[in-house]
Amino acid sequence: MRGCILALLICLCPIAAAADHMHVYDVGKLKPVDSVLKVKVGDAAPAFDLPSFTGKRVRLADYRGRIVILSFVPAAWTPVCSDQWPGYNLALGLFAERGAQLLGISEDNWPSQHAWVEAMGGLGFPVLSDFWPHGAAASAYGVLRSDGTAERALFIIDKKGVIRWIHVGDVNKRPDLGELVHALDEVAGKGQ
Repeated sequence: MRGCILALLICLCPIAAAADHMHVYDVGKLKPVDSVLKVKVGDAAPAFDLPSFTGKRVRLADYRGRIVILSFVPAAWTPVCSDQWPGYNLALGLFAERGAQLLGISEDNWPSQHAWVEAMGGLGFPVLSDFWPHGAAASAYGVLRSDGTAERALFIIDKKGVIRWIHVGDVNKRPDLGELVHALDEVAGKGQ
């Protein structure tokens, strides 16, 4: 298991270099965390109904009976976000082995998301727009920043729709994939 994660992390190194060629917008150093959570572990996950970048609507309720990983990111076309989600794309097999579905959410409108996802070479998970009403999903979880973007936040939701793990990290840094997989193992019952 650790060998697989190490190999995956080694594979992620070229992604950072590729992000430099996607004409990403460097926002500079931001306040690490700029919101107050409105949910906690053990709470029912707030429902949402959002458009994906393909135009299809996606509801959290559509995934009842599956473990869901919600990945909120601040903005399309920015360096850390353009590195994080392609890395998760490479990890989809690890998530699937644990019965988990990844959903990516940003406050960008879906046409911008579509262009961004295409520039990254495509992603194998739904990318959802929390653009209108602006930040409704991020606000429900308590991860909407004062500038209208989302925190770099991860939530693991169990098969019954209950939040089992939360990570709100420094918006300037990519979250540790190993920590996410370890938490997913715990939720999926494989970590014992």
